[in-house]
Amino acid sequence: MAAPGPVSSEGGFDPSRPPTIEGFTPSVYSPPESFKEKFLRKTRENPMVPIGCLGTAAALTYGLFCFHRGHSQRSQLMMRTRIAAQGFTVAAILVGLVASAMKSGH
Repeated sequence: MAAPGPVSSEGGFDPSRPPTIEGFTPSVYSPPESFKEKFLRKTRENPMVPIGCLGTAAALTYGLFCFHRGHSQRSQLMMRTRIAAQGFTVAAILVGLVASAMKSGH
């Protein structure tokens, strides 16, 4: 294992500040993304997840509407459809994870 690089002590140890290490830049990250930017980026990376979420929400909403109206058979069908849509969403998440792991080379 390689030894860590030299640490410059610039006037001794100051516990209120992190040490300065030559050749290391602590701010390697760009400014944080907003929620909208992150949502759009993630949707472009794996568009099946939001589609599955919308399908799940639609089946749930319509199923509850049918239940409220007294259409029990249609409500049961929509609850089964909701389960299928949830399964599709979970599968899309897993496929996205595998694809991103393979893309990054892990």
